[in-house]
Amino acid sequence: MGILYNIFIAIFNSILPIIGLLSPKLKLFANGRKVVFETLEQYFPTQDRILWFHCASLGEYEQGVPVIEELKKRYPDHKVLVTFFSPSGYEAKKNSTLADIIVYLPMDTNANAIRFIQLVKPELAVFVKYEFWPNYLKVLQNRNIPAVFISATFREDQAFFKWYGGFMRKTLQTVDHFFVQDKISQTLIEKQGFANVTLSGDTRFDRVSHQIEMDNHVDFISEFINERLCIVMGSSWPEDEEIFIDYINEASDKVCFIIAPHEIKDNSTNTLKRKIKKKTVLYSEKEGIVLRDQQVFIMNTIGYLSRIYSYADIAYVGGAMGTGGLHNILEPATFGIPIVIGKNFEKFREAKQLQKLAGLFSVSSAGEFNQVLNKLVEDKKFREKTGMISGHFINSNTGATAMIMEYLIKKIN
Repeated sequence: MGILYNIFIAIFNSILPIIGLLSPKLKLFANGRKVVFETLEQYFPTQDRILWFHCASLGEYEQGVPVIEELKKRYPDHKVLVTFFSPSGYEAKKNSTLADIIVYLPMDTNANAIRFIQLVKPELAVFVKYEFWPNYLKVLQNRNIPAVFISATFREDQAFFKWYGGFMRKTLQTVDHFFVQDKISQTLIEKQGFANVTLSGDTRFDRVSHQIEMDNHVDFISEFINERLCIVMGSSWPEDEEIFIDYINEASDKVCFIIAPHEIKDNSTNTLKRKIKKKTVLYSEKEGIVLRDQQVFIMNTIGYLSRIYSYADIAYVGGAMGTGGLHNILEPATFGIPIVIGKNFEKFREAKQLQKLAGLFSVSSAGEFNQVLNKLVEDKKFREKTGMISGHFINSNTGATAMIMEYLIKKIN
């Protein structure tokens, strides 16, 4: 199986230039990897002590942030290298100042892995959540460089736990320690004979819990809300908008809405605005507008959503009405507000947990959305009780970063 894996990866690596012709995203995926070693060779050789974090995409990066921040505080003289597999993660964070160098991870060929590790010489390698790259992990093991997985999750349907998964199970043996998110993951990995497992939880809870301590004030949002009850639709897709547009159009003037669409191109936000019958303002046209006279504010910009949730009385989090994937419910939950989502969230453990606790409601139609929102808007005690459940859910699940740091400190020192 290992031979077949290496043949497949080598072929895939060789046809990357062709793959880049198939779509804009694949072009980024292919072209970004053309300059990785050139970029690394410009930065290295260096005498700096390197801490390497690998993230599949943006979500995994956010999980890694709390640990990176703590390591930078404790080891200010170390440098942090972050690698991404996907263009969506790299393009979003390529200019972040949190890391000292950010690049794509070259494909997992044996030659690439050896060259990469020889150049970087990391003191420690941290893989966030998943992506077990056998060649990289083997080279790290051969060079006695600790490889640690944080916020990891495992499922029964993964190759590690199948009769044909011997090669991948052998890859797990190269890992120094697994910090897993849940009991199911811990049980699955321990049944394979691994004792180097700690049930730490998800570092995203630590990430979002810090948001409440920050200055979340936004002048124009305060002016817009003007003491009205505020409902925030965060990261909405067209499928989400189909179920809440009618509610907005029929809502009381005592309720205001902030919509932060996932897609902020002009044609998309202008189409959304045309569907809304209430007085509506786009972020891009807010100058000179009396915002308190508007009932709907469409954020056709990025960078504000986390702070905007602090103003919300109720949040609808998009992505689960379609197949694009549910967006982050933990960001609004940390502010202690009720959360409403769409119907497709089976793969999102935190959403299922919060639903069981009655801090989150799933809807599958405009009718269900109207019913839930009417209850939350009209019944203040119910709204506040539901919000308290969300806030407690965050507070009771923090602490993963501290557990991970206790282990990493031993490896670095």
